[in-house]
Amino acid sequence: MAIIGIMDSGVGGLSVFHEIRKLLPQEHYIYFADNAHCPYGEKTPEYIQDRLRRITNYFLWRGADAMVLACNTATAAAIETLRAEYPIPFIGMEPAVKPAALGTETGVIGILATAGTLKGSKYLTTKGRFEGEVRIEERVGNGFVELVENGELSGPHAEQVVRASLAPLLDEGADRIVLGCTHYPFLLDTLRKVAAEDGHPDARFIDPAPAVARRLADVMAENGIPAGKSEPGVEYLASGSADNLLRMSLIS
Repeated sequence: MAIIGIMDSGVGGLSVFHEIRKLLPQEHYIYFADNAHCPYGEKTPEYIQDRLRRITNYFLWRGADAMVLACNTATAAAIETLRAEYPIPFIGMEPAVKPAALGTETGVIGILATAGTLKGSKYLTTKGRFEGEVRIEERVGNGFVELVENGELSGPHAEQVVRASLAPLLDEGADRIVLGCTHYPFLLDTLRKVAAEDGHPDARFIDPAPAVARRLADVMAENGIPAGKSEPGVEYLASGSADNLLRMSLIS
């Protein structure tokens, strides 16, 4: 079995890990939540690159064969730097603009993401390919990461926070909403509830996690990553408190 390192700024990457483990159950996984430095969306690219180098060095010390950046902001800020500096393959988050653009019936899609992701070259390149075909509306999910990191996934306060960022996208006619941060799928029930209450029950939310899992499987095959290096299993690590990480790992 291969050793796969998975990182996020906090617990959000568990939404990606859930899909990875469904597809590749026999590997050994080390999940690292950098929650002492969360959220990443407000940090500079240089700061995030420094954090990612430290995390990558740890994974390499542990014998990792590949590393998943289960964080849109980290992918935008650091994946090209990591690929240039380290020998293992890195799999990042791809903005799910294409399926939203192909699926929209109104011709308007919404992007919910962090400020760092919306400014990243990967997202901007993808956006540029489709903005002539559909209208793209963007909003930062203000407070979304904090809700998930605190384990507050539902209730009046969560709905208030979600509505503040979601309602403008729905009001512009977006019928497909891209979840551009791995924390956001944990709020999916609340997102759907708010959309329905605000008169948009047909809004669809797009999570790129299954595509990332498939990409990891392809990369492992392409790179001949060997089996038999370690026993299957999962380790959960955090730079801050691990309490919410362990709690959320049980429901992801």
